[in-house]
Amino acid sequence: MPMPRDYQLAAAEFDRLLSLAREAADLATRNQSWTMVQAVFLVFRRRLTPAEGIRFAQTLPAMARALFVAEWDPAQAVVPFVDRATLTREVQAVRQHHNFAPDSCIADVAAAVRGCVDGQAFERCLADLPVEARAFWSVPA
Repeated sequence: MPMPRDYQLAAAEFDRLLSLAREAADLATRNQSWTMVQAVFLVFRRRLTPAEGIRFAQTLPAMARALFVAEWDPAQAVVPFVDRATLTREVQAVRQHHNFAPDSCIADVAAAVRGCVDGQAFERCLADLPVEARAFWSVPA
């Protein structure tokens, strides 16, 4: 069996995600984009059970999936979803002195992720998660 496409093109797909996020957030560098994407993933992941998180991660491209689950302690308590402004401040607090995420960071990363995943599979996954999770990944019109 040949290597799955998802792994053959992993680096290119991850670069595309970072580029889309950088453009959406009007960031200057790939490193800034990386920090923002990672922070959004961490903030979201803290609010999922391990089973929910793994189901969500399966919808992501290979390197984004790896970033989403990296260093996850499944024994860590799940925290509740809170309002968007509080979630945004939590994203911006990750590596605070190297984090240039704008106030639109969650929507910016949501738009970038949606541009890199199978939309139907992503929506099916979100439909099985709490309503707050679906709201987290919404992109304002």
